[in-house]
Amino acid sequence: MTQLIVEANTDIQALVMEHDRRNLAAIERARAAGRINDEAAQYLSVLYSDGLGWFRELFYFLGKCFGAPKAPVMRYDYETDSAIDEPIKISDINPLTPYLVQHRLDADPMRNQFFTSGRGHKIDLAVSSIVTVIVGAQKNVERAIDKVTGKYYSRYVDEVCDTVYRVIASREREASAKAVTDKVRARLSEKYISAASETVLSIIGRGHENIAVELVRELDKVPRPRTRLQDVWRVKCLFDLIPQARTFIERVHQMMPDRVLSVRDSFYDMDNPRNYRDAKLIINIGHGDEVVPMEIICQVRTFFDFEVRTHKQYEITRRSGRKSGNGLERIAANIHEGGIKEYNLMVCNCLEDLFERVGWNILYMQDNGASMFDGFPGACTLHYPQKIYDIIMDKLDNALENEVFHVTTAPAKLTQAQESKIFHYMANFVLVTAMPYMQRGWVVPSDTMAGKLFNFVMNEVQRYYKKPS
Repeated sequence: MTQLIVEANTDIQALVMEHDRRNLAAIERARAAGRINDEAAQYLSVLYSDGLGWFRELFYFLGKCFGAPKAPVMRYDYETDSAIDEPIKISDINPLTPYLVQHRLDADPMRNQFFTSGRGHKIDLAVSSIVTVIVGAQKNVERAIDKVTGKYYSRYVDEVCDTVYRVIASREREASAKAVTDKVRARLSEKYISAASETVLSIIGRGHENIAVELVRELDKVPRPRTRLQDVWRVKCLFDLIPQARTFIERVHQMMPDRVLSVRDSFYDMDNPRNYRDAKLIINIGHGDEVVPMEIICQVRTFFDFEVRTHKQYEITRRSGRKSGNGLERIAANIHEGGIKEYNLMVCNCLEDLFERVGWNILYMQDNGASMFDGFPGACTLHYPQKIYDIIMDKLDNALENEVFHVTTAPAKLTQAQESKIFHYMANFVLVTAMPYMQRGWVVPSDTMAGKLFNFVMNEVQRYYKKPS
């Protein structure tokens, strides 16, 4: 048996090493053809050599964050966006094929779980601390080169030209700024150039020393095309609730602050034309001065499942050619809005479950003073500005004084302070958990106290964003 395992590991190592060799050959061909320069070739060579080594670093990161898997590892199929019902051994995992594994966010799963009751004694788990982790295969090297020389380079050129125009126009006539910018764009369009400051200085020539220093300083801030490639190594984490995802992100910050390259939290992003909601974390898994980015996408499970179901609809429309540009963005935004609503309905159901626990919580607190509500959702700094939080809580206090909201399931009479604490907790749960939505007037069923409170809080969120109907 030991001999078979050794042979299997040797086969996988040989396969990955051969893949590394082909990757490096493709990068060298691109450099020799002038598609990329030496700097880009060196950067790509680091990312695409020693595939097993970087994969071990990915494993190390997941192990530090989540511990051991909580279920068998499964192969993953990109075409169907689902796991293949075929458990695989850890020794068979390699960077050339994607896989899916279940981890757990914390060591106290019961606190973070919500249940729904079915017929009889059937209990279904609605929300848990289980995190579905999809580890992607290494990005195809040809696609990576196409990105670096295509859309990433185009964005680089645009940002360089915008910077040149902005700096020169602030010091000289706009006509001069436009003339220089046009020359810069033409020069950068001739071949792949990632040292823009040298090119710009050669174009403006002498007589512009007063703006040369500022130009170089501003141009050096523009990310190079190669550094925009951050998904050669990538992971997607699916959480049940937004605060779980944000707890994970903050945990990464605390555990390895020096390795966090960037964080983009778009769960509340109302300005994204496609209305897409997730968070992206870029981690450096390199050693020493080597920067090897790993992309971690954090998404809520309901939104991901909804998107998978509607993906074919979007693809059919996109390929038909009937819509383009803003039209496709509107279609995508509408699709994603449906996913947001489905997620928020689930959040409202969790809120209902919390109300059911109110009576038990009061009995539980009588002896030890600890609340079952404590600890979740955890105090999270990634949420709405303090201003909107204070406004909502003030209005909630007014509603409580007027008995708009009142606990009816308590086993004993509550003081006003106790009711205020409960409803403040519930409103905070909505704020840190639900996604804001663009469509004004959309509400959840309000025949329960949970529905009424959810609509109350989200209506105030709508006023904050002031989105047109």
